[in-house]
Amino acid sequence: MFNLNEWQAIIQAGENGSIEFKSAEVRLDSLAKEIVAFSNSQGGLILLGVEDDGTISGLSETKNYEEWVMNIARNNVIPAIQIEFSYSWLNDKKIAVITVPRGKDKPYQTVDAKYLIRVGTTNRQATQQELLRLFQASGAFHFDAMPVRGTSIKNLNLSKIDAYFRRYEFEFAQENESDKITILKNSDILTEHGEVTVGGMLIFGLNSGRYLPQAGIAFAHFTGTDISDELIDKQNIDGTLDEQIDKGLAVIKNNWLMPSKIIGTKRENSRFIFSDKVFRELLTNACVHRNYAIAGSQIRIFMFADRLEFRSPGRLPNAITIEKLKVGVSYAINPILVKFMENLRYIERLGRGLPMVYREAQKNNKRLEFKEIGEEFWVTLGVD
Repeated sequence: MFNLNEWQAIIQAGENGSIEFKSAEVRLDSLAKEIVAFSNSQGGLILLGVEDDGTISGLSETKNYEEWVMNIARNNVIPAIQIEFSYSWLNDKKIAVITVPRGKDKPYQTVDAKYLIRVGTTNRQATQQELLRLFQASGAFHFDAMPVRGTSIKNLNLSKIDAYFRRYEFEFAQENESDKITILKNSDILTEHGEVTVGGMLIFGLNSGRYLPQAGIAFAHFTGTDISDELIDKQNIDGTLDEQIDKGLAVIKNNWLMPSKIIGTKRENSRFIFSDKVFRELLTNACVHRNYAIAGSQIRIFMFADRLEFRSPGRLPNAITIEKLKVGVSYAINPILVKFMENLRYIERLGRGLPMVYREAQKNNKRLEFKEIGEEFWVTLGVD
């Protein structure tokens, strides 16, 4: 895994968000808490036989640590998690290296029902909002099905809903009021109690920004390559999701500087621009797959001299990796939004959108990066 010098550098740097030191005498429940916290976060390494101050105390030769640790991961973490265990020698002392992956079955808890997350060098119990996001990442809970408190059918654009259903040769406007309510409930636009769902508000809501202020897009165009550089343009893009995508595409194209030069008798653009379908896919991906449970955090699109960044609140779902995105994996943090936006012809369920963007970037020798940073998912598109 690491050589001696690398281990020494790691230990000298001390504990952090992905490294934890534990004495060989650590209690079973304490080690279980560390495993749970790493599993609910981004994974990490636990070095057994290293004290909190970095002193290498080593392990006893009389105890089978591998069996003990594996049993903890199996019996004291709910659900059980598959970890990796190995030994390493440092300064003639043996330590154990416990590799805890980012969990695929979040949220994890201890046997005494504590949901823990890793924050810096410490573990703490997840707040209600953090726990909600963990359940959402597991697919056990979908925020777009939640009610928007204080709303009703009066907060919906019924003309837009009628146009939506007319695509399927169904005259929604001709139904009586009672049947309209039933149809909207069965379509996940209203909850069983008659309130508008988050998904319904984002697609068909009137003044949706009043009820879901986190649902907009903040756009900024900078002269250079850093957010401290001078601003060329700054806009807030609101409305329903389809409106945000259409407006966002127009804003990006209007800000895409297109120098030109004379070739022969014609003036031709001298700067490459991606096709509309690339920008549209990245906008749609950000709007449909973001985590709307994160209040006060909008989608942010930053245009720099050398790149275009889409920063979307929320991490990838449990089973999705960045590598899988490149080859086409369909996932739905917000299945109600996916359903509506698919029917409106903004997305496909087959997961072909991001691979299309990846292929076009490769074809034109442009940079494309997918990253998770904090509680955000970033897509960076090279434009130089």
